[in-house]
Amino acid sequence: MNVRAYWRFFLVARQFLPLLLAYARDRRRFLLFGSGRRVSPDQHHERAVALLDSMLTLGPTFIKLGQLLSTRPDVLPPEYVDEFSKLQDRVPPAPWEDAREVLEAELGPVDDAFDEFDTDAVSGASLGQVYTARVGGREVAVKVRRPGVEDLVEADLRVIRWSLPFLLYFIDDARSFSLETLADEFSKTIREEMDYEREARMLEEIRLNFEDDETVCIPGVVESHATPRVLTMEYVDGTKIDDVETLDERGIDRTELARNLERAYFGMIIGDGVFHADPHPGNLAVQDDGTLVFYDFGMSGRVDPFIQEKIVDFYTAVANQNIPGILDSLVEMGTLSPDADRQLMGDVLELAIADARGEDIEQYRVNQIVQQVEDTIYDFPFRLPPDLALVLRVATVVEGVCVTLDPDFDFVSVATDYLREEGYLEATAREYVSQRAGEVRSAAESALRTPPKLERVLDAARDGNLEVQADLRDSRNHLDTLARRLVYGLMVTAGVLSTAVLYAFADLLATAVAAGFTLWFSVVLVYSFRARRGIRAQPQFTRQNLRQRREN
Repeated sequence: MNVRAYWRFFLVARQFLPLLLAYARDRRRFLLFGSGRRVSPDQHHERAVALLDSMLTLGPTFIKLGQLLSTRPDVLPPEYVDEFSKLQDRVPPAPWEDAREVLEAELGPVDDAFDEFDTDAVSGASLGQVYTARVGGREVAVKVRRPGVEDLVEADLRVIRWSLPFLLYFIDDARSFSLETLADEFSKTIREEMDYEREARMLEEIRLNFEDDETVCIPGVVESHATPRVLTMEYVDGTKIDDVETLDERGIDRTELARNLERAYFGMIIGDGVFHADPHPGNLAVQDDGTLVFYDFGMSGRVDPFIQEKIVDFYTAVANQNIPGILDSLVEMGTLSPDADRQLMGDVLELAIADARGEDIEQYRVNQIVQQVEDTIYDFPFRLPPDLALVLRVATVVEGVCVTLDPDFDFVSVATDYLREEGYLEATAREYVSQRAGEVRSAAESALRTPPKLERVLDAARDGNLEVQADLRDSRNHLDTLARRLVYGLMVTAGVLSTAVLYAFADLLATAVAAGFTLWFSVVLVYSFRARRGIRAQPQFTRQNLRQRREN
């Protein structure tokens, strides 16, 4: 295993080293010294494309890593998130003979385990591939884990762990936590996706939750043919959900279909707490009567009850265009730092909502709001808990599918109707009244407590006993810059004195060395002033550069 991991480390390093050197030069132009470089959105996009090609070259583990990174705008700039979201887990299937070894190791001879078996795979993915067969007179789909993928994934996970300390050098402290938690999340996620017994359990649980819903069909598991590396399910045929021409030919109401899809996901995330987490069009189909069919539960997740409650609060605030409510829900979910500039973030959300509106003021899409927030997550103190990152990805992908079905689809309106029908909005209203009453009580108590406290402060100031403690925050490392310039200046001063002394009492070679040393630090000192043109604060985000970012 270690030998394979070392070889994979060499291959990974060869693929990623040019990009890492470019990122290092972004921080220090000449690697060891110099100012940072400003990278344009076009340059970010070019690098994202190159990184995507490297991931495709490195195979299954890194394809899955790219898919996970596409859900983490708190780790990567938006250009990378957009590019990685194009990753489709569709690769040519492994040869049948290799797959047959896996199948027979789990179930015995194919001819004995199945009545019929079609050896041509109907689909291939990075971790598994699917065949059709017959068992007990019924047609089934057989998902087989890709041969040898376990050893490859374990070797690659070791490589990622070995590479993590090196990668942390290229990012700031604010994102190092996110990257470390991402590595843990990825190891857990990819191992879960390779465990077909877990997938079978999640599939059955979700299927039972929709047992009474006639608008949704989820294939059942054939338990006699289900193992950790082989999953056999009922075969349910259907039209791909993005094949709108065929849907129209069959008379399917696409608006109603989009509404059913959104309501199904709201039911899973908010109602049941367990959800199908990979809703791209390849995993969604439609039967002739308009029933939704879900495939592939390898990516599935659970939602904590607290997060469920805060998601309801978030959608309620979005529907009411309540900016403080949106910010409160983001803080309570742990996605936004409590120390974040609320005015700044409020402006971002206000612009996002205003920009997302159509001619009708009520027509705006949550996906556009989320996209605007994603575009700023890399610049602001956001962190995405793993489960919430998966929910965010599901929300954006589902909204995209709904808009494909109906370009005028109103995501927020359907969400509001669902929350109202399920009684969430009424509960939220009662909580709102209770919270406001609590605020009134707190304000009254504060009004009684404040005058005595203020009097004590004024007395301390009069007697000369008032002490003030200040916490100086240097987010742009201005103190570090001043310290470096001070050191450079001292080195130049020492160099000048040394050169003068050596010129008077020593030979020319020693004098030349001292002069060269002095000249070097003089250049570095002058360059440090020219590169930044002094220390001055600049706004991190304005309405103008938001508009410029959107135009780019």
